[in-house]
Order: sequence, then C-alpha cells, then structure tokens
Amino acid sequence: MDETGPGEASLGTTIVGIVASTDTVDSGPTPDGAANGPAAGDAVVLASDRRASLGRMVSSKDVEKVHPIGDAAALAFTGSVSGAQALVADLDAERRLYELRRGRRMSATALAGYAASAMRQQPYGVQHLLGGVDGDGAHLFTFDAGGSVLAQPFAADGSGGPFAYGTLEAGYVAGMRVDEAERLAARAVAAASERDTASGNGLQLVTVTADGVDSRVYDDPAAVAS
Repeated sequence: MDETGPGEASLGTTIVGIVASTDTVDSGPTPDGAANGPAAGDAVVLASDRRASLGRMVSSKDVEKVHPIGDAAALAFTGSVSGAQALVADLDAERRLYELRRGRRMSATALAGYAASAMRQQPYGVQHLLGGVDGDGAHLFTFDAGGSVLAQPFAADGSGGPFAYGTLEAGYVAGMRVDEAERLAARAVAAASERDTASGNGLQLVTVTADGVDSRVYDDPAAVAS
C-alpha cells in the first residue's frame, strides 16, 4: 500500500510477522487449519527491509520500519513515513495514559483495538502489523485502511508482501521456535527484495517477548536466513 502524495517519503516495502515460541523443543508438522486464525506462542518476530523511496529515487537505505510501543509490543509499517511516525506517537501516548491511569500494562489486544479506532478516525496513509506479548500469550494483528483488525499466526504486507507470503506459506509451522521464525522472516524479506523494486538494502529484525523488544539490523538478510 502507498497512499503518499508527490514529494512525500514512502515506505513501499516488505514487512512480515510470525508468532513463535521460546520453547527449545523442535516444532512438529503444522496441524490442519493451523494457518488460519491466531496461533499459540509467547513471542512475535517482526521483520522488514530498510529502503525508503521518494518517487522513483531511493531516499534512504537504513530506515528502521519496526518501532517498539512500550516494552511488550512493536509495529511494522508500510506507506507514508510521516503517517507512520504520527501513528507511533499516538499509540505510544495512548499506551502511557492507559498504564498511568490503570497501573498495569496495556494488553496487545487493547492496543490493537485502539490502533484500529485511530485508523478509522484519521487517514495515516499506512498499513501495519502489530505484534505484542501479554498475559494471554503472543499476538500478531493485521489491519486495513478502514480500521479492521484480524489476529493471524503469520502475515506480510507492503509492496513486497505478495512475494513474502509465498515463503511464509511454505515455511511456517505452528509453534515454531523463535530462531526458526527469525530465519523464516529473513528469507521472506530476502525473497521479496529480489522481486520488489521498493524493497531492499538489508534487514531489520525485531523479536518481542515477555523480556522486552529486541531490535537488530543487518546489511544482508542472508546473515540470518542461512
């Protein structure tokens, strides 16, 4: 998705997300229907390429497109850079207010509900994936421009999203370990970067667990995918 206007920086990009498990036991075959609806897990892996565009020009090669929201959630964006920055600020402000008033962490489900409501009220010009961990486990949510929200076991979006989905569909296993999910996410971003001209210039890999949000960047997705 790219709703940016002339002269506006755009993240026509590849973003992916996968629900995973910190369990060290090898994951088994995917049960029938496991790819539909939310999946059990206690971690979420989010990944993106690092390219931003201004029209037909590559305006940046080191953009971080996955942003933490507190210490238990993160959002990956595609679309308007300014819109993404505004939505991050709005969500983080709402999270802080919620936690100040209630004295407890905002759940990933509540954060997703607020994000959907915010998108219905204001045209941010972005698509995004929200990953978070709370008392009910790990969650990955997808959104559309109208503000609908769906829980998913894995997802991809952006101009490179259709290319990434092929890799995710072939490699996803319900309950897969975090290291497996990180390699799969890296392969999906790499595959999309080969075909989508708006994606490229490396990898940002973010893992959300109960211990916090860990973000790493790589010049080449192969550093993780292999």
